[in-house]
Amino acid sequence: MAYDKFTVLKSRAVPMPIENVDTDQIIPARFLKATERKGFGDNLFRDWRYDAQGAPRKDFVLNDPTYSGKILVGGKNFGSGSSREHAAWAVYDYGFRCVVSSFFADIFKNNSLNVGILPVQVSPEFLDKLFSAIIANPETELEVSLPEQVIRIPATGDSESFDINSYKKHNLMNGFDDIDYLQAMKDDIGAFAERSRY
Repeated sequence: MAYDKFTVLKSRAVPMPIENVDTDQIIPARFLKATERKGFGDNLFRDWRYDAQGAPRKDFVLNDPTYSGKILVGGKNFGSGSSREHAAWAVYDYGFRCVVSSFFADIFKNNSLNVGILPVQVSPEFLDKLFSAIIANPETELEVSLPEQVIRIPATGDSESFDINSYKKHNLMNGFDDIDYLQAMKDDIGAFAERSRY
């Protein structure tokens, strides 16, 4: 399944300065029965977004109209816990295309890259700057440049570089998942197979 190409993302951001967010908080286990990657966004952070009666919790950031955007800025150690792919599906289906944290669990990070979400790991100091800028002015836009591997706060001039695997970078910039990558090489693979017959 192909995803939107990711090159430069300019967007407002949603601040969620909660540390140690695990995958069961991102998408509770009772919502894992579906096998298609659709509808999971409705239950992103379900138990934090809604009370037992299903009413939105006014004190949770996703229910606060003050904040919006395609970038989620989370606290340290985002995506820990089980390896469920559904957590990344829920983040993507909700509309986020980038998650920023000072540390990601490896499995969540890789699952995100596989579904078209860019996880940007920054220093704790830069994360603090992001939270300060967004909370001071919710209309603050962030700029995430995948070609440059840089995240910026244009309003303040602050920026920081980030790392990404070159293969995953290539796929994100082309809107490929692993299958799309192989299909794009179909002619080369066929030519190699033909040469290898003799």
